[in-house]
Amino acid sequence: MNVHLLLSAGRGPQECAWALAQLLHRLEGDAARQGVETHRAHTVPGDRPGTYRSVLVRIAGDGAEAFAASWTGTLCWQAPSPYRADTGRKNWYVIAQPCQVDTPRTTFTEADVDIVACRTGGPGGQHRNKASTAVRATHRPTGIVVVVDTERQFSLNRRIAMRLLRQRIEHGDDAAERAVTTARWRIHDELVRGDPACIERPETAGQDVARQKRTRRRRRQSTDAG
Repeated sequence: MNVHLLLSAGRGPQECAWALAQLLHRLEGDAARQGVETHRAHTVPGDRPGTYRSVLVRIAGDGAEAFAASWTGTLCWQAPSPYRADTGRKNWYVIAQPCQVDTPRTTFTEADVDIVACRTGGPGGQHRNKASTAVRATHRPTGIVVVVDTERQFSLNRRIAMRLLRQRIEHGDDAAERAVTTARWRIHDELVRGDPACIERPETAGQDVARQKRTRRRRRQSTDAG
């Protein structure tokens, strides 16, 4: 089971790109403790070294979906700015949302096409009206239907119908890929500051990460109890 989780600093300041890097390390550490694999499939660096504007994380393993869900939503890194000593702001927000990375391409085979000979009107003389030379082709997996009657021979119309089906299926696959890409980019603008689903803070000296009571877990437990 693979899940892709997109972490984005949105249009936030450089501290949000820094916060994303801190949250990413925390997420990866949490995954390691739970036996879930993570891989940085794609990264967009921030202006400062070691920071990220966005990171696409592939999560793999039996618990991938549940793990991704536990890190989904608005994430908050709570710490003073490492760049601006004069700002009192300590909450830096990041959005994390599961996303689809790609769409499967449709495999076209003629065995998946139903061909029906039919008659159509229009120019062509008596031969065209009497003979069933037109073709109605239906691609069963997608439901795409084309009707071709441009030629007086059934075999030629059938050949054209197959070509048109291939073209329409390819165009449909291309449109689906564009829709997936657009949906992924929209996540960058969905960041809502405030009421985070997860709050993380820097570790204190000598703190045992494995025993740390995290705000995210406390929030989840209180919600389940309610």
